[in-house]
Amino acid sequence: MSHIVHDLIARGEARVVEHPAATQVRHQVEADRNFGLPTTLYGATIACYLGFLVIVGTAFANPVLAIPLAIIVLLIAAAFGVPAIWTRLKGNASAPETFGEFETRGIMTNTGRLSARDATTQVLILPVLLVIWGIAIAVIAAIVA
Repeated sequence: MSHIVHDLIARGEARVVEHPAATQVRHQVEADRNFGLPTTLYGATIACYLGFLVIVGTAFANPVLAIPLAIIVLLIAAAFGVPAIWTRLKGNASAPETFGEFETRGIMTNTGRLSARDATTQVLILPVLLVIWGIAIAVIAAIVA
């Protein structure tokens, strides 16, 4: 291949052009840092996790639990805060869907399209069960004490 190019250059048939000075690099993959779910679902998940901590913290009120509960709150803030910052980085043109758009379109998963009701159920099942479990443990602890 290079032999053919050298022959074209030697014969004077090659066309040499200058590299354009102000070209913007185009990436082959567009950056979409959006997770496809409305912000309200993330807020409900955070509320359930923090609600569980409030239930457990008040049921087993002990000064020794202050540091572990504070660490868990910081971990929850980091687990949801870092992706929230990540979605707002420069070069991310996508915005999170509103809840109305989510109800209309649903979400595409590896196994097919899910309706908003089914996706909401899948997202919130664990956090809601965690709150129910916290209430059950608090009731059992109150009965036993």
